[in-house]
Amino acid sequence: MAHGMRTDTHTSYVNGRGSWRDNAQRFALLPLRIFLGVTFIYAGLDKLTNSAILHATGSGSIGEQMRGVRDISAIPAMVDLALKNPAGFGYAIAFGELAVGIGTLIGLLARLAAVGGMLISLSLWLTVSWATEPYYLGNDLAYLMAWLPLVLAGASVFSVDAMLAARRRARGGLS
Repeated sequence: MAHGMRTDTHTSYVNGRGSWRDNAQRFALLPLRIFLGVTFIYAGLDKLTNSAILHATGSGSIGEQMRGVRDISAIPAMVDLALKNPAGFGYAIAFGELAVGIGTLIGLLARLAAVGGMLISLSLWLTVSWATEPYYLGNDLAYLMAWLPLVLAGASVFSVDAMLAARRRARGGLS
């Protein structure tokens, strides 16, 4: 190796902190977590505060939306199931989005929240946005893929999960 060539630029530690690359890796999923968390909280609250959407019939209702996509969805039977109780389905989606968004944003049961987000996005892709052409214009497929890194990695920084894991490690070290 040539004299003076540095090979530790990505793993060096200064004052007990990792290099910028180490920190970038640690925090890489945080913007995605914030975006998905805020977006799903907003989507849930938007449904719960919209006087029209959580009804079985009427303009802008979940029932009308579901009837409108039934014949163009990938799985019409899934839409039929929702149409048995459109308002109940609407509330389930709204509260599901809230739970997923809050869990993702604060990092509480983050992997489980991300699985929930994937399932909501998958169901919306297979029903509401299935017929969107070209496919990349439909946002539900992109959301489905955006959840995957969070399912795999969880929430390792600025999260309740990380805090609880640190407490468990500290208790284990004291024993």
